[in-house]
Amino acid sequence: MFAGADDRLQAGAGAATDVLIVGAGLAGLFLALKLAPRPCVVVSPAPLGQASSSAWAQGGLAAALHPLDSPAQHAADTVAAGAGLVDPVIARLIAEDGPARVRDLVALGVPFDRTPDGQLALSLEAAHSHPRVARVSGDLAGKAIMDALVAAVAAAAHIELIEGARAEALLQDVHGRVGGVILRGANGRPFVKTARETVLCTGGSGGLYRVTTNPKEAQGEAIAMAHVAGAVLADLEFVQFHPTGIDIGRDPAPLATEALRGEGATLHNTDGRAFMADYHPLAELAPRDEVARAIHAERAAGRGAFLNCIKAVGEDFPHHFPTVFAACMSANIDPRRDMIPVAPAAHYHMGGIVSDLWGRATLDGLSVCGECSSTGAHGANRLASNSLLEAVVFAERIARRLREADLSEARASSGRVTPRLTGPDMLALREAMSRHCGVVREAGGLTELLDLIERLEAGCPGAPQLTAARLIASGALARTESRGGHFRTDFPETGAPERQFVFHISREAMTV
Repeated sequence: MFAGADDRLQAGAGAATDVLIVGAGLAGLFLALKLAPRPCVVVSPAPLGQASSSAWAQGGLAAALHPLDSPAQHAADTVAAGAGLVDPVIARLIAEDGPARVRDLVALGVPFDRTPDGQLALSLEAAHSHPRVARVSGDLAGKAIMDALVAAVAAAAHIELIEGARAEALLQDVHGRVGGVILRGANGRPFVKTARETVLCTGGSGGLYRVTTNPKEAQGEAIAMAHVAGAVLADLEFVQFHPTGIDIGRDPAPLATEALRGEGATLHNTDGRAFMADYHPLAELAPRDEVARAIHAERAAGRGAFLNCIKAVGEDFPHHFPTVFAACMSANIDPRRDMIPVAPAAHYHMGGIVSDLWGRATLDGLSVCGECSSTGAHGANRLASNSLLEAVVFAERIARRLREADLSEARASSGRVTPRLTGPDMLALREAMSRHCGVVREAGGLTELLDLIERLEAGCPGAPQLTAARLIASGALARTESRGGHFRTDFPETGAPERQFVFHISREAMTV
């Protein structure tokens, strides 16, 4: 119940569950399954399998599965794509564990595409030196993986589900140890859920942007909750913009998978001219940040940007890329004959809550997995299809650590309920984030964005979307260089590679 006018909720000593998993995407569900037989509770803001970015992933899962490929080469590609900020130890770890995690998913029934001789069919994507992306029906990997996990979770006796509830704050005892979360149920009322260990798997921050491929509900809540609680964050300025959101006025924007360019699709402007060779020697297979900036530049110059798949895919489109085909046809675009209008869209947040090799955050009782974490795997620019890989690798490692661990009992704890930004104010924030903290940034725009956030905070103090947006914008303003997904027109050069960590002190953030 409420403990006064300051909107704090109290929880007594003792835990309602051993392990509380907040989020029901790939990271959360894979972790829950791997915890067996240890009891756990999974919190999903929507019916299981819905409102998850994982289900929308088209490209697939990267792993060194081909005999001519190797984890060492996969790790090297990951480090190269990350523009100097990838932790090479983490890159090697996820690359080495990747093949085993793909086999886990096969055992769960994920129908990855096969070659005629029965081997996994592997696709080439941007900045990979070898075809290594396992996919399903061309562009249905995320949906197929989530369908298999949802079915397995429904049959697992050790997993309890709470559906239709959203986490709003972490519960902490007087020593700062995390003892669960405050949830808001479908009836709009907040309630507490205590746990010996809490794992945040809530996804990213794309919903803070006007143009995004993420569910609009993905608004950086985990970052905000962890920051208020005192967890260390890192690399928050690094947001990856997928180059080829399908520009048909939808919110969120449908995605034209990277695999299309891997198959030979090319980018053209309104004059029909292929332009990527003007911007990068790898042309369409350049790293995502380079392709996104090239498309942004063409559009800003009034020349537009279109993905031409007519020769590369052609009549095979409905079978090889059914998701993209359906999205295009719904807008009266036939990609077998027409070029697809594209625009960069907020897609993945490389920054997040700092974790160690085993998924521990810097607060006792708190772990973190998936897009809301900052493991050091992605640096300044995530390598294509490494997000699903990181999620399953770290979910398995967290499960291995917690499965038989002697977890501390939760003490009496409390947390503060905060308001949410909605309606026109939320739209104003999303538009300002896309305009000033998007593919291209500069000090004047970032300062204008931070001024808007301050004004909005006066009417909605403590709103998690404003906290997350302020942290991203402040990080972008503080990084006076261009690197990976962070490009400053006023600081176009790249300096010495340094990560930015954010520590919470009272109501202020200290960035080092």
